[in-house]
This record gives sequence, C-alpha cells and structure tokens, in this order.
Amino acid sequence: MSAGTHSPHPAARAAQTRLPWWAVVLPAVAFAVLLTLITGAQDAHAAAGAPSGLEQLLELLRNALFRGDR
Repeated sequence: MSAGTHSPHPAARAAQTRLPWWAVVLPAVAFAVLLTLITGAQDAHAAAGAPSGLEQLLELLRNALFRGDR
C-alpha cells in the first residue's frame, strides 16, 4: 500500500522558490558593465576615424558580390 506521498503541483513549487539578492543583481551589473565597454569601444573607433561596423559589413558584401568584375 502506498504511504500517501503527495508531491505538490509544479506550479506551486515554482511559486515558493526565492532567489538570493545577488542572483538578480550580479547579472544586471555584468550586463551594465559589458554594455559600457561595448559603447566605449564604439566611441574609441569613431574618434580614431576607423570605419563603423556597418561600413565594414557593406564593404565586405560589396567585395564578395563584385569580386568577379575586377
């Protein structure tokens, strides 16, 4: 005979789960730091006169499409 083990519904179990404060803060801080680094790198390239990512992509496409015309 079964001992009457009753497992709660998965939704009820998920509602009882709590995250520690750092599980929310650390990813948010990491995202902000990486976003700042990426933005700063774009500004540095622009200040140096380097072509932007879109310009490089268009140049690669132009070279790939019209390579046979040369």
